[in-house]
Amino acid sequence: MKPLNLIALLLFLGGAVWALTRLDPAVRDIQATYYSAISPFLKSGSALETKARAYLDEVHHSKELEVQLQEVEGRMGRLELIEERFRNLERENSQLRHALKFEEATSFDVVAARITRRQPTTWWQTVEIDRGGLAKIGPQLPVLSNEGLVGKVDLVRDDRSSVILLTDEKCQVSAKVEGSPEVGILSGQRGKFEGTPMLRLRFLSKDAVLRQGQRVFTTGRGGLFPPNILLGTIESVDKGSLDSEASVRPAVNFADLGTVFVVLTPDD
Repeated sequence: MKPLNLIALLLFLGGAVWALTRLDPAVRDIQATYYSAISPFLKSGSALETKARAYLDEVHHSKELEVQLQEVEGRMGRLELIEERFRNLERENSQLRHALKFEEATSFDVVAARITRRQPTTWWQTVEIDRGGLAKIGPQLPVLSNEGLVGKVDLVRDDRSSVILLTDEKCQVSAKVEGSPEVGILSGQRGKFEGTPMLRLRFLSKDAVLRQGQRVFTTGRGGLFPPNILLGTIESVDKGSLDSEASVRPAVNFADLGTVFVVLTPDD
């Protein structure tokens, strides 16, 4: 700042101080006019300060609420895990109760086993169970659930075995339809992966008269599967020029297998 400008500013400030500190009426009028002019700004500043303090309090309160919300979300997550574990235990207990009832009620000599491995790419073809040769399990033995026929044992090791499921086209069973003379071969279908695959009951008579809901059982022919084991129910029938084929809904819930039973041979 230039010296002349600085001197002028000091003179102005000195005059203003002198004018505002005098007590005569003219000076008091000047003071009143001055304070009246700046009063709205003082009030506005006070209101702004009040709003600013309220905003800061609200921000602080929001942070506290955010921390509390995070704590609640963490507790909810832990409760959901506990609930999921409880449901799994409840489901396992239910399966064990059904398994115990089945073992007590069945006339077969069976060994209970749990599904331990299942590949997504072969979900409807094979499963692995936790019993093998050490439990007297051998190849081609029937595998049941409390709902019906699951399939048959394929490969056996000491402590585990693989099972070919009834939904696999390679598992073929001699089957009969309840309340009718119809007998055919039941198997799975290739490439049916949307929902639980339907089964095929082939080689029925050309004029087969079947209705939806009729039950399908094993015949016992061939000696592999015992007779009168439930396979499923008739869904629909397609008649051809030489024979008929029925679509059968499986009795077993193959999408959710837990405990199964391997039927031992009488020699075992």
